[in-house]
Amino acid sequence: MIPRPRDLSIHTRLFLGFAITLVLSGLVMAAAVYLGMRYLPTYGFQTPGYVDIHPGHQLPLPEPTVEPAPEPSPNPLAQTTTIDSKEDVWATVLLISLSAAALVALLGLAVSWFTTRRLLTPLHTITLAAAKAGTGNLSYRINAAGPPDELRRLADTFDDSLARLERSFDAHSRFAANASHELLTPLATTRTALQVAGQDPTGKELVRLAPMLARTNDRCIEIVTELLQLAAAEHAQPDPAPVDVAALVQEEYTEAAARAEAAGLSLNSVLEPDSTVPGNAALLRRLVHNLLDNALTHNEPQGWVRVTVRQDPQGAQVLLRVENSGPQVDPTTTTRLFEPFYRANSRVRSDRSGHGLGLALTQSIARAHGGTITATARAAGGLAVTVRLPAEKPG
Repeated sequence: MIPRPRDLSIHTRLFLGFAITLVLSGLVMAAAVYLGMRYLPTYGFQTPGYVDIHPGHQLPLPEPTVEPAPEPSPNPLAQTTTIDSKEDVWATVLLISLSAAALVALLGLAVSWFTTRRLLTPLHTITLAAAKAGTGNLSYRINAAGPPDELRRLADTFDDSLARLERSFDAHSRFAANASHELLTPLATTRTALQVAGQDPTGKELVRLAPMLARTNDRCIEIVTELLQLAAAEHAQPDPAPVDVAALVQEEYTEAAARAEAAGLSLNSVLEPDSTVPGNAALLRRLVHNLLDNALTHNEPQGWVRVTVRQDPQGAQVLLRVENSGPQVDPTTTTRLFEPFYRANSRVRSDRSGHGLGLALTQSIARAHGGTITATARAAGGLAVTVRLPAEKPG
């Protein structure tokens, strides 16, 4: 059964395309040379035994003197083909043209075979990488070499996609483990308290444990509520209403000032007016609140918090920067701060004042508004978080 063209590999189809093109080009070249040599020039060959006296009239020549045949040359390559008529010329031209066309076709096919095979080698590697990714192995990389052509760019794009998928799967695995731990701890505490209370027939233990049970239950409710907010923010479609980020920060700043004063922290701001972005005011307010809360919570005695809102020089973005003093943060872990339930400090040392969802929620809100958020560890300790949002276009 002859395979259909669509069933052939790309390499075979490219090779066949080159082959057909070369053969047809060679045949066209041979036909052009033969027809041109046969019909375009006017040849002045004489009929053997006659001499032309004027066009159309010939006189017989005298009988040629018979001369002894020359000795054959010892070198076969020195022998030449004698052309005595126009038919000999046409036959010679046709033979040479077809031979040259065949030689060109063979050389072209050989070059085409190796060229297409070399060009399409990355496709085989990409196929192998895709097969490995399909089995769950996301660590394989193509690392294609060669010129930056389309296939090289395709391979590099595939490597980038695999890297993002690997990071995403790792983050989801950590999220599942951390979420299970966050919910399991208060539930286990509740179960233990209920068991203790159930063993007391007088009911006094239940009265004593009731406040703890209420706090544990509230903690579970807070975790679930923040998870729901995180899920809603990731799929939010912000309204295209203009929102003044500086005004939002000023509102949250007023509320945070009392908390900063009670904690002995210095809070100051530099707000550029009319820093307007299109978006959802409620979500952006939550973003500002979480950033200020994070800066105040993870600080040190006599520390400080600085908030800055300004537009970039081109006016295309509004920059919100929240910077705070505090303990040293490992620069290699700053990207993980935006993962749900991740804490820079270990769970044993943590004061458990939060659930590790605040920065994850701010990242989702920033992305929903077409912006970005980054965190940078300060050399002197503490963190600097920068949010970039597309500015409202004038008019």
